[in-house]
Amino acid sequence: MNDNSTDRAKLQSLGKRIKKMRGERSLSQEELAELAGVHRTYVGMIERGEKNVTVLSAQKISAALGISVSELFKGYEDG
Repeated sequence: MNDNSTDRAKLQSLGKRIKKMRGERSLSQEELAELAGVHRTYVGMIERGEKNVTVLSAQKISAALGISVSELFKGYEDG
């Protein structure tokens, strides 16, 4: 796998994790976006692995999910 494929796989893995946690909290993308102070389409793009999450966005999303940033990224290194 080349670097671009590896990067994309990692972004998709993180997106799936965020989507799963959002679902566990019965939140829509719109509700999570509102709680995090980001746009709904941005949440969707993150969940599909289309956007690289900034540190500030990761902090906002983790706070909206009620978890720490480290919990958000737990297992991320494994892709």
